Amino acid sequence: MTHALPSPEAVIAATQHWVERAVIGLNLCPFAKGVQAKGQVFYAVSQADNPQALLADLKQALLDLQACVPDQRDTTLLIAPLALPDFLDFNDFLDRADRLLRKMRLDGIFQIASFHPQFQFADAAPDDISHFTNRAPYPILHLLREQSIDRAVAAFPDAALIYEHNMQTLRALGHAGWKALNVGPAPDVPAPGSGSDTAP
Repeated sequence: MTHALPSPEAVIAATQHWVERAVIGLNLCPFAKGVQAKGQVFYAVSQADNPQALLADLKQALLDLQACVPDQRDTTLLIAPLALPDFLDFNDFLDRADRLLRKMRLDGIFQIASFHPQFQFADAAPDDISHFTNRAPYPILHLLREQSIDRAVAAFPDAALIYEHNMQTLRALGHAGWKALNVGPAPDVPAPGSGSDTAP
């Protein structure tokens, strides 16, 4: 079916809203506030609607990040509103993304984290609130500098407790509380493998 690409401005605005209200607002990532406040987060919108095109955009985003000093651009959120709407397909793509990182000899320099509207932990029930720690308005590849991760972990020695804290936060918030944030997928988002009316 034909896709209508939201304007890049609208995609970035929705993603920034999610970062501000959920990631920072709920303190799901204690490292995010500093780089966001300093304007060191770069938001890039990919128009790719297939894995190969997204891989090409990922390669360019990695090269662009490598060319920038951290004070100018510490991290990149590569947002793909049309690519891989099914989480299982997206999850499979992450292996290709990591292979690209190694092929470019950038492993150990960058890491690729990910978010998806249908994200689901394998060991949790489909309606578990914990999935929302990794759910975003659109599929996102988060490009991180290893050095920045090391500094953040050094400044936050209890980093291993972040996941536990996030689970407690979301369970206290509940599905209704998440929906009230108006930051992305509704609690009734289709579960992985259930199909989607935006699937190619």
